Amino acid sequence: MSTPRKSPKRPAIRTTSAPAAERAGRPVDRPADDEIWPRVTRELADDLAVDALARDRAGKAPFDEVARLQEAGLPALLTAPGPNRRGADWRAACAVVREISAADSSVGELLAHHYALSWSSRFLGPAAAPGPVRETASGGPLALDVCTAEERWLLAGGTEPPRPGSGPGLTLTPAEGNGGGWILDGRRSFASGVTVADRLVVGARPGGTGDLLVVLVDPAHPGVFTDAGTDRVGQRLAGAGTVTFDHVPVEPGHVLGTLPHDEHAVAPFTTLAPLALRLLLVQVGLGIAEGALAEARDISRAGQSGPVPADPAGDPSEAHGTAPAGDDPYLLLAYGELATAAHAAAAVVERATDALARGLLAGWSLGPEERADIAVLVAAAETVTGRAAVHITTRVLELVDGTAGADDRGGGPGFDRFWRNARALTAPTQAAHRLRDIGDHYLNGTHARLTLPV
Repeated sequence: MSTPRKSPKRPAIRTTSAPAAERAGRPVDRPADDEIWPRVTRELADDLAVDALARDRAGKAPFDEVARLQEAGLPALLTAPGPNRRGADWRAACAVVREISAADSSVGELLAHHYALSWSSRFLGPAAAPGPVRETASGGPLALDVCTAEERWLLAGGTEPPRPGSGPGLTLTPAEGNGGGWILDGRRSFASGVTVADRLVVGARPGGTGDLLVVLVDPAHPGVFTDAGTDRVGQRLAGAGTVTFDHVPVEPGHVLGTLPHDEHAVAPFTTLAPLALRLLLVQVGLGIAEGALAEARDISRAGQSGPVPADPAGDPSEAHGTAPAGDDPYLLLAYGELATAAHAAAAVVERATDALARGLLAGWSLGPEERADIAVLVAAAETVTGRAAVHITTRVLELVDGTAGADDRGGGPGFDRFWRNARALTAPTQAAHRLRDIGDHYLNGTHARLTLPV
């Protein structure tokens, strides 16, 4: 049975002043460096943080969270450079994902996948696609990121080939009749967003072999069935699930492009797609670490302020002062260690973000050497941030345990969710593989394998 499509209504979040056209949901042209995005992101993060624990424990499909994102306009933020660009660039998108993740990392992961998938048609190249997602008034093709912004879609899915032993994946067969197109069949699991998405971007092979076609699918089609992921250890509100496609038609204009079976036939710019998603997920991990550390600091401050005990040899009436917070030298040492780990991870992530942004601006002129350098920086960011996120979220459980405000579950008010989310997010990443690739590149100048987009 398909997942319901309607989102519940909720009171409006606190928003900054915006033009009437924007409040009405119509696109508004504004400079890319407009300060509205940081303000809107900060206010939405504050809004999500208020009930993050309650929503995590409820574990419901994130319809309400998506409604908050859409209300703030964040799914439409990322659009490619151009004279009429309404949104922001990749650096701004990374900053948004990081700040949202500090408040609620499930929502941050959902947004990360959406941003990466919204650029699918650009990564694949205009020459690769047999038809547009939609045509403009002048008859030209409209890129997926622009179409997504105008239609207010939330995207989910994935385009990577199936892992060995996981089955044939998704397959396409030619549609009968003069209209052309394809018929999509198969079953796949996805890490984020499929229970609430407006459109799915998936990769499938014609006949189950050969090159991979990336296609756009409407999940409201009666042949699309979504089963929500249940009993997840962490990232419970990311909208993960398994999708079954039963004889779903795909129009020619909804084929976004082709990924060659031979990785050496793939353009370096196209192979930035998996790096873009990996770096966005690194931003999620960094947000988890920073959010956990900030909340632990607040709990420690509150728990260490209290009445000064009276001196047994002194005047009892003098026992009314307040002890300064953070006098424990071991607590100061612990927070110094954790803050340093967070700062170090942030520095590595910023360097990788800048490198990827330059690669995206280079476009189809990007060379294999530049791509390899970007891949190494992203792998380093994954490794450093993954370790920092797990370490920080583990230590804060110890720091706030027994402190004022801690609940009967231990580890403060819901601090276990930071640890669970960090573990769930970083578990699929093999740090040893990343470090081996980094070492091979540093020592021998070898390029890491050109992984296909995810």
